[in-house]
Amino acid sequence: MKTRDLAYVALFAAILAVLGTLPAIPVGPVPITAQTLGVMLAGAVLGGRRGFLAVLLFLVLVAAGLPLLAGGRGGLGVLAGPTAGYLLSWPVAAYVVGRLTERTWDRYNVLVGTLVNVVGGIVVIYAVGVPVLKVVTGLAWGEALWTGAALFVPGDLFKAFVAAAIADVVRRSYPVIERPRRAAGAR
Repeated sequence: MKTRDLAYVALFAAILAVLGTLPAIPVGPVPITAQTLGVMLAGAVLGGRRGFLAVLLFLVLVAAGLPLLAGGRGGLGVLAGPTAGYLLSWPVAAYVVGRLTERTWDRYNVLVGTLVNVVGGIVVIYAVGVPVLKVVTGLAWGEALWTGAALFVPGDLFKAFVAAAIADVVRRSYPVIERPRRAAGAR
């Protein structure tokens, strides 16, 4: 890894921390936060590998006890509570967003980016978060889906759009992800 890559990883871990200073909206066992926007941005701007590492670094700092999550939460306890599945899915979500962004690089725009963010930044997070929420809290499936996903869809769709718009501007003005190389003989 180059020094520049390490700087990008640290920068996006810091962006996630800053997004954690914005007030959380308590709507049940899982609060509405701005930090999933940071997860989507990490993947969309840095690509799969560096996005994964940025979010993983952030979670290591949280596990070490730094109060970087929305509401000033931190420590190992948050990785065993109702939000554990969501938090643990974040590096995977950033990776999926990043890989899909890399694959769509030549045709990336706000619409494509929004779809990429929906798949990686919403579907992946809900797919891990909701079942863990159900197990940890003992909620019925319907309640877990309502309090762990349905309430968040409008805001998460907005965050997916915002992340795509930002990533599109960054891609055009200061591309961090390198243009994919074509295989020999490919057109």
